[in-house]
Amino acid sequence: MRFVDEALIRVESGKGGDGCSSFRREKFVPFGGPNGGDGGRGGDVVLLATSRRSSLLELRGRAIWRANAGQNGRGSRRTGANGHSLEIQVPVGTRVFDVETNEVLADLTTDEQRAVIAPGGRGGLGNTHFKTSTNRAPRKATKGKPGVELQLRLELMVMADVGLLGFPNAGKSTFISRVSAARPKVADYPFTTLVPSLGVVGMGHDGSFVVADIPGLIEGAADGAGLGHQFLKHLSRTRIILHLVSMGPDETEPVDVRYQALRRELERYDSQLASRHEIIALTKSDLVDEEYRREAIDLLRQASGRNDIEVISSVDGNGIEVIKKRIWQLLGELNQETE
Repeated sequence: MRFVDEALIRVESGKGGDGCSSFRREKFVPFGGPNGGDGGRGGDVVLLATSRRSSLLELRGRAIWRANAGQNGRGSRRTGANGHSLEIQVPVGTRVFDVETNEVLADLTTDEQRAVIAPGGRGGLGNTHFKTSTNRAPRKATKGKPGVELQLRLELMVMADVGLLGFPNAGKSTFISRVSAARPKVADYPFTTLVPSLGVVGMGHDGSFVVADIPGLIEGAADGAGLGHQFLKHLSRTRIILHLVSMGPDETEPVDVRYQALRRELERYDSQLASRHEIIALTKSDLVDEEYRREAIDLLRQASGRNDIEVISSVDGNGIEVIKKRIWQLLGELNQETE
């Protein structure tokens, strides 16, 4: 199974047109001299980040992306036309790697940001350029430069203010559908979310923030278990991690054990990511009694070393407004720190 936030494509920029070797020939100009034009430049391959795209799925249906070649030069010093550049639209948040070297060629993080990934080849020179005082009739013209061929790996890293973290069936999709207009798949079995989805949470006249529903992780995710690496990388660009821990009766391990397991995965994957601002919330409060909720809160306080554990139910709305306000307040504090 391959994740739709990755795509492998081959790009080829256009070859430059060849220079022309020709001479001016007119009835009353016996020594007209060279007049060969230059070749046109080959077209570039350009990546354009746009908010109109949400995944890389469309790119995977086409193996080779090729720009047009430049036209050859002609007589009378006429330069060949430049090749048309090829523009490939990708979602904002796309990172571009050279497959051969694993070098990051571009990191497209803003709307309408452009990156020339494969520049077109330069056009060849016509024989006009080679005229000298000792060589009045040069026949030399150069070929156009070849285009650039690259095998690219495109990875989409979701950009959001808040990333939802939790085991499968922790209630992430239900939460994001409750607080925003996003409608990810919700069902009573794990792994219903296979791709990240974004939701905009409105805070009235004050503004809004973006939440990313990251597919559920499993133990061993840092080692690539399941689709661990693909999922964890989406948290890299979130400012706050909202850790959701289910209190549902179908859970087989205590809440503190599951919380610590995912914290270990974060540490192993990226220690900086693990140190990011975190809010912890117990979900599915509508399915348990008050005594169980108190016990779960105490367990998480001991496991996390924090007293500010939230309790929510995305079904009946309990605690939803409280946690939205808490996220908004923390985002405001982070904005002040960066100013």
